[in-house]
Amino acid sequence: MIKSELRHLYKKRRQQLSTERIDEQSLAIANQLLLLDIWNHSFYHIFLSITEHKEVDTDYILNILSGKDKNIIISKSDFNTLKMTHFLLTDNTVIKKNEWNIPEPVDGIEIASNKIDVVFVPLLAFDRQGNRVGYGKGFYDKFLSECKPKTIKIGLSFFEAEEIIDDVFETDIKLDYCITPKTAYIFSD
Repeated sequence: MIKSELRHLYKKRRQQLSTERIDEQSLAIANQLLLLDIWNHSFYHIFLSITEHKEVDTDYILNILSGKDKNIIISKSDFNTLKMTHFLLTDNTVIKKNEWNIPEPVDGIEIASNKIDVVFVPLLAFDRQGNRVGYGKGFYDKFLSECKPKTIKIGLSFFEAEEIIDDVFETDIKLDYCITPKTAYIFSD
């Protein structure tokens, strides 16, 4: 399937999930993450969930990161440039939803993309090769291309892998892992 078809299909599949199902699946994803050898780094970038889009609830992962005393990085999206600016999440960080219901920091201590060690990546679908389908604006491909080559990219999905995404581009950045409630997919070249 091509990305546009997958985008449509998985948006529909997510809308059918109940709040209770999202909660239990998100907890299962966080528990799967605990089994990975990814916790010896300093700077972890995480997305704040868009509840209206029924995304994976990242609060469980935020609690893990806080408990492990990690530097947590969150972003603000600029829809004019399709770029993200990254900020350190602190006790003083003010978070507000933008016009697309994305929870974002108002301002704060800016962190460069090349400082980030691990990125938790939102997605709609992914395949067995580590390719992903997002919302189609390219925010994460731009951001991940600015990260250092060794940055660990971890997709989070309620659903299992598609066999193959047919229209992958050279500029698409592959995942290193994708975590579902049942499986930790590991992609290596």
